[in-house]
Amino acid sequence: MKAKKRKNGNIVLIGFMGVGKGRTARMLAEQTGKFAVDCDDLIESFTNTKVKKIFANSGEPRFRELERMVATWLEKKVRDTIISTGGGFFNVPNIQKIGRIVYLHSDFDEIIKAIYDHPNVKKKIQKRPLLKDLDAAKSLFKQRLPLYRKIADIEIKVSGRSTEDICDDICKKIAKK
Repeated sequence: MKAKKRKNGNIVLIGFMGVGKGRTARMLAEQTGKFAVDCDDLIESFTNTKVKKIFANSGEPRFRELERMVATWLEKKVRDTIISTGGGFFNVPNIQKIGRIVYLHSDFDEIIKAIYDHPNVKKKIQKRPLLKDLDAAKSLFKQRLPLYRKIADIEIKVSGRSTEDICDDICKKIAKK
């Protein structure tokens, strides 16, 4: 995969739910001196409503509309920032204009194991209702895998690696491109 030079200096982290995008964004921001923002947090801030309630009250189409709104704002207003996205954010039409796309990849079973091994497992699963049906989640993972890879400038394997090592790898690969 060849990373494209983008003038805005943003790094956009994509990947399946539970792969560690938020944690990676925070450490990458610390290492690079950039700010980190989370797309779901931006949506919650804009609507003053939790993502879970948006889905429950207004449905997925409204949530995807809010993602597109956030994507437009990111493209036009945000520079030199690490952007952590939700699992489906990669579908926004302007994602390539927001920044360099870094796909954090892990095998499905490893993602599930990491979530279930987390000390806050109940909160992690509650935040991700799709994980209550692992067959549906695995199907979605398989469906998204080639799509993540298609739009990514860089793919980083995260399984069994420390967040610090992952961030070092991202920095090295971006510097090379």
